[in-house]
Amino acid sequence: MNEQRVIDWADATWLNPPLHAVRSGEDLVVTTRDRSDFWRTTSYGFVRDDGHALLTGLPDGSAMEVTFVAEFDTLYDQAGLMVRVDERTWIKAGVEMSDGVPHLGAVVTHGMSDWSLSPVPDWRGRRVTLRASRSGDAITVRARRDEEPWQMVRLAPMPPTAVALAGPFCCSPQREGLRVRFTRFALGPADASLHS
Repeated sequence: MNEQRVIDWADATWLNPPLHAVRSGEDLVVTTRDRSDFWRTTSYGFVRDDGHALLTGLPDGSAMEVTFVAEFDTLYDQAGLMVRVDERTWIKAGVEMSDGVPHLGAVVTHGMSDWSLSPVPDWRGRRVTLRASRSGDAITVRARRDEEPWQMVRLAPMPPTAVALAGPFCCSPQREGLRVRFTRFALGPADASLHS
């Protein structure tokens, strides 16, 4: 997982600009708008496509990494990495507050969204990195806390001919004002294997 190129924040484009996005040294501090979210239909019956994502190209054979720190305290506060083809085809993966505990999870959307979560209470307030590796017909999502070993989060389908974008995302479906400090945004080669 080497040979990465750091992406300048200015070299990516906002899908739904946040309330604030301010550089702080090398970091980007983002503040969410009220009731921002990404979701399509399943169980809740609504479509939301107004979360904040800073996106750039994710060609086949590449992997995107995003690192952030956030203090989640409200239900559904979330931040991480998004891979997006269009409003009906996307993946978001990261840390999300659910039942008072931070969870590591992913939503994969092909027309309708799904949702998977696993509690990570000791990740609260820590530096988290998400990695989306694109190879052939798949996106492999991994995550880690600080410099700990990578954990597998999801293996999801992605049409090999799709033009996909990727980058940091955050949203706060229940409020305004989640602040996320994104500390790294980098692109490199796709993982050589599903297993590290």
